[in-house]
Formats: sequence, C-alpha cells, structure tokens
Amino acid sequence: MPPFLWEQHCCLPLSSAARIGDLARYPAGSYLSVNVGYSRQSTADALALVHQFRRDALADSRFRLVGRVDDIGGFDRIALAFDLEDAGPLGGDLDNVARFYDLGVRSLLPAYNHANAAGCGCLDTADTGLTGYGRDLVRTLNEVGMFADGSHCSRRTGLEIAELSVVPMIYSHSNFAALWDHPRNITDEQARACAATGGVIGINGVGIFLGCNAADERAERIAAMARHIEYGAGLAGIEHIGIGSDYSFDAEDFNAELRQNPTAFSEAYTRWGPLHWVPPEDLLGAADVPGLDEALASLGFSAADRAAVFGENFRRVARQVWRS
Repeated sequence: MPPFLWEQHCCLPLSSAARIGDLARYPAGSYLSVNVGYSRQSTADALALVHQFRRDALADSRFRLVGRVDDIGGFDRIALAFDLEDAGPLGGDLDNVARFYDLGVRSLLPAYNHANAAGCGCLDTADTGLTGYGRDLVRTLNEVGMFADGSHCSRRTGLEIAELSVVPMIYSHSNFAALWDHPRNITDEQARACAATGGVIGINGVGIFLGCNAADERAERIAAMARHIEYGAGLAGIEHIGIGSDYSFDAEDFNAELRQNPTAFSEAYTRWGPLHWVPPEDLLGAADVPGLDEALASLGFSAADRAAVFGENFRRVARQVWRS
C-alpha cells in the first residue's frame, strides 16, 4: 500500500471560482496545505479566500479541516489546512499571523520572488536578506506556532530564517540548485541550514524547477522528483526531505499570468512556455504510469524511508512547531 501523503503546498484558483472538490484528486486520508494568498492578495482578499475554502470544505464530506496534528490521518477524509506565499497579506500587522493561524493557516513565507517589507525574493539581483520587520515576522511565526517557510525567498533570506528560528523551519516546495540551476531552487548551504534547525524540505513537481517541462515529459518529471529526493536525502538526511508538489489546479490562470505579466517573474520562468506539473495521481502511483512511490522504491528507498518522505517527516516537525 502506498504511504500516507502529506502535501505541504498545492494551489487552487485564488478567486471565488475555486472548487474545493477539485482537491479530491488526492487520495483519501491525505493532508493538504492549500494556498490562500501571495504577493498580490491584500489582507481582505486572503481572509475572504480562507473563509470561502473553509465553508466549502465543511459542506463537503470528503474533507476535514485541521486544527491540530492529531486531526490528520486515520480518517477516510482529506485533511486540509492553508498557507500564505508572501507576507503581503498580513498588511504589515504581525497580529494577523495569529488571526490567520486561528483560521487554519499553518505556513507562511516572507517574500514571493521579489523584495517586499519583510525581505528579498529569489528573483532579486541584490540580496539583502530579511528586513527588521522580516526578522520580527520570523519570531512571531515561532511564537504563534506557524511554519516559517523559505521557498520563493532569496538565498540570504532563507539562511537568515534558519539562523533566527528557534523551531524547525521548512522549505515547503523547493528543489536543489545543484541538480538544476534555477533561481527558485535552493543551494546545498540552504538545505543544510534548514536541516540544522530540524526542518524539512518539500520537493516540488514543477517542470521548470526540475528541468523537464515539455508536455510529453510526464515520466521524466516523476524521475526528476525522485532524483531530487535522493540527492536531498544524501545531502541533509532522509529525515529532512518531504513532498510539496506545488500542484496547481489553476494552471491555466497561472500560465496566463506568466504571459501577461512577464516582469513579475523572469526569463527563468517565462522562456519555457506553459508550465507542467506532476499531478496528484502520479505521486502515489494511482494512474496509468509508475508513480513517485514506485520510482523511489526502484532507487532502493525502503518502505520506512518512503513513509518518512511522503508524510512522516512533515508530521514530526508539525508536532514541534504547531501550537497544540
């Protein structure tokens, strides 16, 4: 039987058109962290989204909202919590961290690709790391019990999160620059610093971050995810690697955003054409091609190793970070 799946980051459309039922493509019993905002969303926008997603999940018997780690697993339903991909939706008010936490947000990263009031993003040419406000944000995340996330942040920002955090930090959906040199991927130094906090790096399934983005490279993306997991396990230890596939149920919208607003990203994003992802059914092998679980088994990962990567590592650090 495939292992329990902890999906540390996936995306629905950030609009009232989002359908929570689309998440049922994930296996029953999974845990999903669903994005409710990034740099373009105001506090009001992100609050409206999280309230909508909560209402829709409560009305659908396939889902369960998560308050504590013990709400995850052991049920036929998919467990849901939420994340923010930028500090912007806080509106500059650190009291909003607790406000979002009470609504089920369990992860926040300071800067989405570009510099903001909290720190620098991975596409900035000048990397000055966290600001004073960003440092206060990391301390607040620790106090509230929310994951401090280095994905999409600059290298210095990620290293400074690790330096400041007194509990495990995470990279919710980041791959390794040593295997594919993309600005969204993290360095070995960042990975080791995250592991030194006790944290976990979630490997994503985005074609442009794996180096295989063509529409017909579905199997290649699965194999590339497996290679990043293998590399991370050798670099930081198997206990520090997880899954954050970044699967997008708003792929059409996101690809349109890339075309219409190229200055918001960079050539490292836009020159590859439409983005392609490893879908949920390819993670645990529920489709017509061998999935990531099978790919890892073929690389010699034991059942216990695969269980750690697919869920138990993130479950462990959530017990350390989230408020009980």
